[in-house]
Amino acid sequence: MMLLLRAVAALLLLTAPAFAQTWPAKQVRIVVPFPAGGSADILCRLVGEKLSAAWGQTVIIDNRAGAGGNVGAEVVYRAEPDGYTLLCSPPGPLSINHNLYKTLPYDWSKFVPIGVLALVPNVITARPDLPQASLKEFVAYAKANPGKATYASQGNGSTSHLSASMLATLAGIELVHVPYKGEGPALVDLTGSRVDIFIGNISAALRFEKAKQARFLGLASRTRSPVAPDVPTTAELGYPDLVSSAWFALVAPPGTPDAVVQKVNADLAAALKQPELRARFLELGAEPQGGTTAATTTFIKDEEARWRGVIKSANVTLE
Repeated sequence: MMLLLRAVAALLLLTAPAFAQTWPAKQVRIVVPFPAGGSADILCRLVGEKLSAAWGQTVIIDNRAGAGGNVGAEVVYRAEPDGYTLLCSPPGPLSINHNLYKTLPYDWSKFVPIGVLALVPNVITARPDLPQASLKEFVAYAKANPGKATYASQGNGSTSHLSASMLATLAGIELVHVPYKGEGPALVDLTGSRVDIFIGNISAALRFEKAKQARFLGLASRTRSPVAPDVPTTAELGYPDLVSSAWFALVAPPGTPDAVVQKVNADLAAALKQPELRARFLELGAEPQGGTTAATTTFIKDEEARWRGVIKSANVTLE
């Protein structure tokens, strides 16, 4: 049996380069583990369009929401490792959830990293009719009314959940968590004034702020964003440790041939260099990234360590 397994492994190594030369020969599916309308969906769709053009094959975006991104991540984890099913994910499934859930239906460390699409700073967004005009006023209200101020999140354990937990810890306030199945539904209820604030990606919230359906109270960053230069940073507002950004990475199922992974990486890097796509990303407040597969692996591991520290210091538990 061992000899047979070794023979199969050797055959795969020999045929991988040839397979990569003909790949993709059919439709490619990119799973987004959150609903349509959020940053993950928007940015991954933009990249998917460019990859479809480069490959001459249809690239479909398959939204598989649920369990903080775990549902979609499992779909890809258990898919055939042939490159035809990929995961385009924010931090949750790749660097956060295993620190929160007792068990997961996948091993985050076994996904094969391909590349990082973009980095996006998170912004504290308020409902349009929030009586408090600033973050300082909102914190004062929350202190005077424990348990009355609410915040939406993309789901338990998401960066929006952890960021709001950090705010509550740093400001010494009590906030009520209202989790949603993704950024899109959270923003819909925020604009409908069913929750008070949401700390999420500026790329998704920007169109609501421009339409005056929501207000920005502060950018969770040490530097201002070029797409919202008038919005003060949390560092300016007295919370220098409240720094939160999302990122979106493309990964493949465990065992995907390296030749295919490297081809996708190269085509992704080429797409991210296109002026049209870069301009569109920057309009959305997203900073295009790219990089090698090795650099992507290191990046995800570093982010895992960082969010693990946030979870521990904020004493975040799943509800």
